[in-house]
This record gives sequence, C-alpha cells and structure tokens, in this order.
Amino acid sequence: MSNKTKAPSLEQWRRLYELMDEIREFAPWEFMYEDNIFGVQFPETGKLGFVSVMGNLGEHLAVAVYQGKKGFEGFMTMQRMGDKLNPDIVLQVPQLQASFEDREMITAEDRKVIKGLNLKFRGRQAWTQFRSYRPGCFPWYLEEEEAQMLTHALGQLLDVAPRFENDPDLLETSEKDKKYLVRVFENDKWVDQRQKITFPADPPLHLKMDMDALNQLKNMPKRNSIVEVDVQMMEEAVNDKEFERPFFPFLFMMADKQSRMILGVDMLSPLPSLEAMWEDLPAAIVTTLANYQLPKEVQTKDPLIALLLSPLEKELGIKVKLVSRLPAIEFAQQELRNFTRR
Repeated sequence: MSNKTKAPSLEQWRRLYELMDEIREFAPWEFMYEDNIFGVQFPETGKLGFVSVMGNLGEHLAVAVYQGKKGFEGFMTMQRMGDKLNPDIVLQVPQLQASFEDREMITAEDRKVIKGLNLKFRGRQAWTQFRSYRPGCFPWYLEEEEAQMLTHALGQLLDVAPRFENDPDLLETSEKDKKYLVRVFENDKWVDQRQKITFPADPPLHLKMDMDALNQLKNMPKRNSIVEVDVQMMEEAVNDKEFERPFFPFLFMMADKQSRMILGVDMLSPLPSLEAMWEDLPAAIVTTLANYQLPKEVQTKDPLIALLLSPLEKELGIKVKLVSRLPAIEFAQQELRNFTRR
C-alpha cells in the first residue's frame, strides 16, 4: 500500500481477526440470510452502515457493511435484481467486506499482516480477508477509518446474531413503518433503536458542456439518422499514478444505428468519483456529435444517460429515447471483446 492513505495499526488488525474468529465459530450464516440486515451508527462520524451476512448456501462466507445512502440503496437494488444481478453493480456499491477465503485468494499484502500477527490458517474457506469496495474501483485494502467501522460492525453482529437466532422477529421490518433495528452508542454503551431509514437528497450534478460544439450543432442541418450512446464498465482494472486504488475504466461509445459506424470511443475514469464522470458526459457527447452530424434521435438503454441528455432535446430539437437494445453498439462491444481475448 502506498503512503497516500493511513493503514490500520497492528492492534486494529488484531481486533478484526479476533472478531472474525468469533464469527467463524458462531457461524451466523447458518440461520441468517443476506436480507436480515441491521444498521450500525458509527460513533466517530454518526454515519450509518448496514450489516448483512452472506453464506447461507455455503458458497461465499462473508459479512458486508453497506455504507450510507449509496450502500443502503445499492443493497436494496441488488436484492430486487436477485438472479439477474450484474457483477458490475456490486462493484458500484460502497461497502466493506470481511470474508473467509481459500488460500489462493490471499495476497502478499494480506500475508504480511497475518505474519505480523503470527496467525495460521489452513483449509478451504479458512483464510480471513478484509476488503473495501468503492464505486468503480477494484476491491482494495482497508484504510484506518474503514478498519474502525468494520470493527464496530462485526462487534455488533456478535451482539445481534444470537438474539436474532432466538427471536427472528428482531430484524423484521414492517411494510407500514419501514423501521430497521439500528445499533447506536449512547451513554458509553450500545443500545437498540428502531429507525426509519431516510437520507438527505443527493446534491445535484453540475453538468459540463462544450459551448462551441453545442453552437456548432445548432447551426448544422438535422439528418434523418439515429445515434446510439452507451457507457459500460470495463472488465479489467487499471492503475493510475494519481490514485492509489486500481479502478475500472468506463467505455463511452457512440455509433450510427443504421450503418453501425462508430462515431466516438473514449475511456472515462470513475475517479475521483462516479458523479464527476457523469458530469463530464454531456460535453463528451456533444463534442463527438459536432464532429459528425446532428441526428434526429439519440438512443440509450441507460436511464441516467437519458436523464443527463434530456436538456439537449430543447437545445438541439432532437429526441432522446430510452430503449432496451443498442444493436450497433452491442455489435461493436462484442467485436472489441473478441479482439481483446485473442
């Protein structure tokens, strides 16, 4: 790990491994499901995390802590999608994970901590591992603050899980009041609260625009054509000297629907944030169109892209349409995958 962020202390690591030993012994995945979640309010910040136990089917034994509004809403989205869940979505939900892995999943960085604590693991799903998930980034090593949050969450799981085993109604959330169990640190002790989970609205995106390209498009004759636009997260993570964490670039692609000609391709970075990446997108689209044509319609299958482009309907007199398929772009993406796998 680089010096850009502060790593957990050896004592923090020791506590995390001790807690996971207790969780392994108690095996909450034998009676808890992923959707049996509860909240933890972190004393240091007042922010919320939501604890979920994975592994009821025995495949991936882990405890996840979904962080804040994006974590909570992302978790709910994943639950709704069920078997249709795309792995890309998991990588865009902020969370911390503590899991039990096979030996080959353990990295040199993990081993350094394990050796420093003089711990030994042997067998399948026996090796404890900790990871931080940030939107658009490769799962990475914990930072000091994240280790503190995970310590609180694992400790509270050891309090809540035995009670839930004896009383499954403990984590019930009625359709009427939507209140969840939240563990809160008050008067030097952890207590139960029933809270309706609400968050302030996200700050609005400040969309960027290339005004020269926009004005150029306004003076162009409109063609009887349809343009497809898509942004997809790439499968391979990359490193950038500016950022410590490896991240997944997003491939921006624009194509003419009829001819299947690619009009524009660019790699977008989700750092410093996904929000900043989306703010840049309308300018990138307008700049690309200005080098080609003013179409009668722009199609996308992403509701967020359609929303970001909606101001262009009035500005340029074109239609922005949400569709289920983008044949030209899907053809190009498949060709690209075939090429990169050779």
